[in-house]
This record gives sequence, C-alpha cells and structure tokens, in this order.
Amino acid sequence: MTTPFEPARRKPGLLARLRASFLTGIVVIAPVALTIWLIWTIMGWIDGFVLPLVPSRFNPEEYIGINLRGVGVIFFLVFTVFVGWVAKGLIGRSLIRFAESLVERMPVIRSIYSGVKQIAETIFAQSERNFEKACLIQYPRKGIWAIGFISTDARGEISDRAETMGKLISVFVPTTPNPTSGFLLFFPEEDVIELDMTIEDAAKLVISAGLVYPNAKDPSQPAKAA
Repeated sequence: MTTPFEPARRKPGLLARLRASFLTGIVVIAPVALTIWLIWTIMGWIDGFVLPLVPSRFNPEEYIGINLRGVGVIFFLVFTVFVGWVAKGLIGRSLIRFAESLVERMPVIRSIYSGVKQIAETIFAQSERNFEKACLIQYPRKGIWAIGFISTDARGEISDRAETMGKLISVFVPTTPNPTSGFLLFFPEEDVIELDMTIEDAAKLVISAGLVYPNAKDPSQPAKAA
C-alpha cells in the first residue's frame, strides 16, 4: 500500500524480467558447466599422458575402435594404488630408501625432489590432524579483524622464547580469494576469539570476500522475529 506522497512502484518491464531470468540462469549453469569442463579437461590431460605408456594390447581402443575418455584415468588410479600398496611393504620401503639415497647425491635434482615431496606430503598425506576451529583475531593491527583457523598450541622453542605470560596459539590466517595461501601467526590465547561457525563456513566467507555468510544469512538484513 502506498501513500499519496509516495510514487507508485512501476513493475519491471519485459526486458528487465528477461534480463533477471538470464542472469539467474547463468548463476545456475556456470558452476555446473565449469565443473564438467574442468573434469573433462583433466581426464583428457591424464589420458594423453598415461595412454602412450600403456601397451596397445591393454588399450580398449584397439578392440572397439573408439577412444574412450577416462581409460587413462583408470590405469593411473590402478597403478597408483599398486605403487602405494608396494611402498607400504618392507621391500617397497627399502627400494624407496635406496632411490632417495641416490637422489640425495644429485645437487639440483635433490632440491627439486625434496620440494615436490614436501608439497605432496602436505597436500595428500593421510592425517587426522586438521584445523580445530575458526576464530577472530586482530590482524594486521589492533582494531582490524580477520578470520583465522586455529591449528595447535605453540610448543617447543616457539613457546619457550616468545615474550608472553600465557599460552600461545598458532593461527593460520588465509588470504582472499585463495584460502590455501596465508600466514602462520602465533597469538596469546586471550587474543583469540573462537567462532561458532564451522571451518567450511569460515572458508566460504573468505573465498567469497565476505559475500557468503554462514547459513546464507545476509548480515545487513535485520533478524526475523521468532
């Protein structure tokens, strides 16, 4: 209902409604299409790298005459599982130690191998350790707040040499929009405010640059009365 002093709201025209529907369709289609394209591209890249290494008698294309995308991925997964199974055994561990001892004698290759191994172990190593909770900290100075992820309590030399009277907590402060990079900082326990939101919700907030809040709630809108 409008008052005599308020102009009547005009309904959006046909072009405006079509534009809104088009943009909504883009929002729905784009993530699905990009995901399918990315998976399809990665499968093709793996096939192009793996299939030339597979003997032709094991390649289904030799029998059906059709290049089935994803066959190389299957070979890669089977081979990777087999290598992992062998590496867990006594003979596999001995071979790995012998190969690494040879690599350690090669100056340039040693540095490359060490760096790649550390990255692979960090990303793919199976471990039960994970970030504990999301938190708020004042960073890069007092009065400016940032989201962080609590990892562990500081120990050893870090805890002993830090000039603080209480316990130190190690906090990973991610960057936007790429939360895999960031800073490892150590804060006194009293300066770390734990949040109720999950790690996933906090990561979404960081990735979206503050546009996606937990439970899809817009903080600028007033809360609904119960």
